[in-house]
Amino acid sequence: MFDGLLGSRKSRNSLIGVDISSSAVKMLELSRNGDKYRVESYAVMSLPPQAVVEKNLAEVEAVGEIVKAVHARSRSATPRVAVAVPGSAVITKILHMPADMDDTSMEAQIALEADQYIPYPLDEVALDFEVLGPDGDSEETNEVLLVACRRDNVDSRVEALEIAGLEPKVVDVEAYAIERSFGLIAEQQGWDENAVVAVVDIGSSMTALSVIVDGETIYTRDQVFGGRQLTDEIQRRYGLSFEEAGLAKKQGGLSDDYDTEVLMPFKEAAIQQISRSLQFFFSASQYSAVDFILLAGGVASMQGLPELVEERLGVTTVVANPFANMAVSSKVDAARLANDAPSMLLACGLAMRSFS
Repeated sequence: MFDGLLGSRKSRNSLIGVDISSSAVKMLELSRNGDKYRVESYAVMSLPPQAVVEKNLAEVEAVGEIVKAVHARSRSATPRVAVAVPGSAVITKILHMPADMDDTSMEAQIALEADQYIPYPLDEVALDFEVLGPDGDSEETNEVLLVACRRDNVDSRVEALEIAGLEPKVVDVEAYAIERSFGLIAEQQGWDENAVVAVVDIGSSMTALSVIVDGETIYTRDQVFGGRQLTDEIQRRYGLSFEEAGLAKKQGGLSDDYDTEVLMPFKEAAIQQISRSLQFFFSASQYSAVDFILLAGGVASMQGLPELVEERLGVTTVVANPFANMAVSSKVDAARLANDAPSMLLACGLAMRSFS
């Protein structure tokens, strides 16, 4: 498992998972006793429009101020955080290295070899690696996962966290963080480890597909589609401000034609996006079907959507809740956490870095 682009190989202290999405900052802290987790702190706050555009931090100062406010709202005393960069910003490569090579020698060798795998100047790239284990039947060679990311993707997130007065200890990759929290849900559902599961995370402006088999991500794809399109349509059709449209989307109170003329077409568009993403996966892999769809993101718990996805695509569909089997601290609003649970998959996986 990849151990981050920043910080030590193992985190010895509690970390807060910080998910900076295109519409909000989500923060989560966990504790663990044996194999049981407990939610110690959590908070979510919206970001200004255009502060984050397609997972790039366009207004770092504004994001940093929101992160600071979220941390205060969470009432966590922990300043150490884990954050993630999107998979689309990352290049991975499996290298084959002598098994008796130590980390220092391996770093030097990777620095020499990385240039041929990475299409950017090395001084613009953050690198990390993880030894995966023996190469096939040979005990003399290890497979080593090389991970590289454009440094500006890392630096902008680090800068925002430092503006908030926090200590960035780990920069992970979104897909690997989601893998971590996916394990909780697979256990809840009793899914066989060989099950092919499509994790569809529909956020405000982006939809991310991760296909996981045997606990490992075998395919990822991001596309521009999300809940903001529904907000924009409400705003246009009913002559509301962006803020009023967002509130109406959550609280209701729109005219009688809303369900048929606005909401249902959005659900149909979401299903079309999911279907299209799966078709790309099928055409790029040995698979022609998935066993389960796990819906995540703010759109996932929209009334009737999971049932409609299951009906149209013929695949058992479950809404993500990584906290189903967790205890919750008395200082955490349990009802609000349950409501936000489908959109907390990434933050949860990042918070779990405290224990790996």
